[in-house]
Amino acid sequence: MAKKQKPNAKAQAWIEARKRHRLSQAQAQAQMARELGMNPRKLGKLDNHDQEPWKMPLGLYIEHLYLRRFGKDRAAGKRSGNPSAEKFCRGC
Repeated sequence: MAKKQKPNAKAQAWIEARKRHRLSQAQAQAQMARELGMNPRKLGKLDNHDQEPWKMPLGLYIEHLYLRRFGKDRAAGKRSGNPSAEKFCRGC
């Protein structure tokens, strides 16, 4: 019987960040964050902890930054069921 291989430390950090910060859509938002060069250990600083009403949710913020930088709204053809990132991007 073959042993299951554990993901390396870099992949494990992204798996934990995806669970901790509830990034959705089967790694689409995590993939966008990786392409933006974000650090998975520093996502807590950007996350909205429901104490900061002016801050948008982390998943939408990642989609907003991705749209601004790359000019396309999804990472490598992945679809997100949440088109509300565009409503935050007024005048970007």
